[in-house]
Formats: sequence, structure tokens, C-alpha cells
Amino acid sequence: MESYALLIAATLNAGTVLAIASLGLLINEKAGIVNLGAEGMMLCAALAGFATVVHTGSSWLGFLAGMGAGALLAALFGVLVIWLNTNQYATGLALSLFGAGFSAFAGTGYVQATLPEQVRWAIPGLADIPWLGAALFRHHPMVYACVAMALGLIWFLYRTRAGLVLRSVGESPESAHALGYPVRRIRLLAVMAGGALCGLAGAYVSTVYTPLWVEGMIAGKGWIALALTTFATWRPARVLLGAYLFGGVTMLQFHLQAIGLQIPSQFLTMLPYLATVVVLVLISRNPTWIRVNMPSSIGKPFYPGS
Repeated sequence: MESYALLIAATLNAGTVLAIASLGLLINEKAGIVNLGAEGMMLCAALAGFATVVHTGSSWLGFLAGMGAGALLAALFGVLVIWLNTNQYATGLALSLFGAGFSAFAGTGYVQATLPEQVRWAIPGLADIPWLGAALFRHHPMVYACVAMALGLIWFLYRTRAGLVLRSVGESPESAHALGYPVRRIRLLAVMAGGALCGLAGAYVSTVYTPLWVEGMIAGKGWIALALTTFATWRPARVLLGAYLFGGVTMLQFHLQAIGLQIPSQFLTMLPYLATVVVLVLISRNPTWIRVNMPSSIGKPFYPGS
């Protein structure tokens, strides 16, 4: 039973990374912007967060540094695609390649660096409950904050005027512009907010999830986060559930190895990506699931004079 509690705990930890990044990308796409640069932003943010913690000893400053790095790169992306109308997909891919290369170059001096000893978090009283304590109540506060973010985003998108304006910009930017809303400015703010959340996810990877820095340590999590937004059909609650599902698949490989199941390690390593492909194929069989919540102008440029 203890091994299953550890599996659940690892699933929540792994799912937190995917959920935070996916929520950021969902904000982008609700505003009509597709950012394929999540992997690069997360890598740069992971380096920024790790370097900040090495020099300051504060993981919270590391999170802020990661968010700042993600927001800065997202702002660069936003200026290119929103004001200069460059192709969103090509620009996102370029950002991803840039982030991978820049983080590898700038991070060479931190490969052997170590972080200060981490605080062991636990919720007093609840953490001592047999089995449940180890599974649910001994996590970093960011794990619980992630759930709060998802609930907050649901409230923002569907219960506030600002959320309605954001969705209208993604659904019909021409109509929003005709009503006097600054479509480009709103889209840029949404892109920067999404970039900040991707940065937070990247910093969490390098300072909490695997507290070290190595080249390419995000290892495809940015691409899985992109797939999760489609898997969840652009609904924050489904993003959270999907993130834990994929986090569980990722951790399952280690659990199966630990219990001695004789399966080639290469097959276990590809499980998260195989699950991503299978789920997307199943969703694509019913286009209605996607059309119901997909922003109408997603991926399309906006020309104010048109």
C-alpha cells in the first residue's frame, strides 16, 4: 500500500508541472494565440529559476525569476505575432529552438551547481494520516496552488467581465475591436500571462521537481502541455484532470520498474508520448468535442483595419 501512496504522490507532483504550463497555454489560446514555444520558455525559465535559487537560496525568488523569464520571452513572441503578424506556428517553433539553444549555452556554468537543502513540506495533522498523508498531504505548496489556479481561472473566464472580454477576443476579435476593446493589447497581456505560467512550471521543474540543472531537462513537457489544451477541449478543469492523468502515466514507468515488471525501459519511457498520441487520436474522431470550446480565431492574425 505504501508504494501506491508514493505513486499517487509522484503523480500529483508530475502533474503539477504539466497543469501549470497547460493553464498558461489555455489563456493564450482563449485569446486566439497559439504559442508553440512552451518548451523553450520552460527551459529558459528553469535555468533562470535554478540560477536564482543558487545565488539567493530562496525558491520563491526562483519562481519569480522563472515567471519573469517566461513572460519576457512570451512578450517577444507576442510583439512578433500580434503587431508584426508573423506566422504564429513558425514563430513559436523558432522560440522553442531559441530557448533550447540559449538555455544550453547559458547554463553550462550551473551543471555542477547544487541547491540549498530543501524544506520538507507537510500539512500538520493531515500529513500523519496513514497512507493518505503520504499520498496527499506532504507536497510542496505549489501543488495545492496549482489546483487553486485552475479554480481561479474557471472563475475568471466564466464569471467575470474581464474573462468574457478575453474570450470574445479569441472568438471574434473584429467584433471586440468594433466595441472599442484594444484587441492587440489584450492578446499581448494574455500571451505574457501564459508565458509567466509556463515560466513558473519551468522553475518548478528545476528547483523542486528535479532540483538540478541539465541541458534539455524539460524533456518534452512543453509539448505535452500543448497537447493537453486540446485534450481538455480548452476547459481548465479538464486540463487539471488531464495533467494528473499524464503525470500518472509518466510515473507509472518507475513504479513498474520498482516492482520488477520485465518490460523494456525504452517502452516505458515512451508511455507518456504514446498516451498523448492515443488520446488526441480518440478526441479527433469526434470533431464536435473540439469545436464546442475551441476559440474561433485561434491561430489567425488580426488586422484592425479589416
